[in-house]
Amino acid sequence: MPAALALLAALLFGLALITTQFALRHMDGLAGAKVSITSSMILWWLLVTLQGLDGASATGVAIFAAAGLFFPVSVTLLAYAANRHLGPTIAGAIGSTAPLFAVVGAVVFLGERLGFTQVAAIIAIVAGSIVLSLRHGGEVKLTGAWISWCAAALRAIAQVVVKAGFAVWANPYAAIVFGYTVSAAVIWLVGAASKRPESRIYSRRGVLWFWLTGLLNSFALFVLYTALETGSVSVVSPIAASYPLVTLALNTLVLREERLTLRLFLGVAMMVGGVVALLLA
Repeated sequence: MPAALALLAALLFGLALITTQFALRHMDGLAGAKVSITSSMILWWLLVTLQGLDGASATGVAIFAAAGLFFPVSVTLLAYAANRHLGPTIAGAIGSTAPLFAVVGAVVFLGERLGFTQVAAIIAIVAGSIVLSLRHGGEVKLTGAWISWCAAALRAIAQVVVKAGFAVWANPYAAIVFGYTVSAAVIWLVGAASKRPESRIYSRRGVLWFWLTGLLNSFALFVLYTALETGSVSVVSPIAASYPLVTLALNTLVLREERLTLRLFLGVAMMVGGVVALLLA
């Protein structure tokens, strides 16, 4: 069940990368993050009002709020910047190296153990994502690449923190709502500190695209956290990080922004093989 949920999270994250590309054509990343994060926070508070939060824990609230400092706000801003510089396929490929950081954190701080199959599968997924990020001639486009690496590290930190929080309060709804509340507060503080006039920043199309992006990202995160509630970080995180396969498929088949090459086939084969190995492990 956790593995299946992780696959669903990967699908939603991949779709969100595509909608981000459209959204950034109409608005900048900071204004878009305000729309996507704030609208998602409001939605999840409405859902929590209907669902309720049983077994509330002050320690759990503090942990989930701390995770909100990393994801979604910091990762979202970095992802938007990386998407603008690199495009959704390469940004997603580099960002999918988050399992490297997440697994190290899970082993060091959560005491998770890895078998040979898991290690090999994680290496295959990460290596496949790197192959997908290569340009013609084997060169990696460095502009903006460091942004994706930072986003991957922060995404991993958030997953480890939330998994630790579930030991205190196993409630994905709480993890989402308190994380998004902190993130919304941070994004508005960042906007206030930037002192930019915003009267001409927002557009109807941009708001709609960023609203959709926020919706996809927040539900992807909820599914991911639900998977982490019962599954290990070392299994859930690598599978969820296979979302570049979704963006690649859409870019190739629908948007036609990628050409089918040996590099793409190799990268896809490595990532799919790694995901399958984790599913069967």
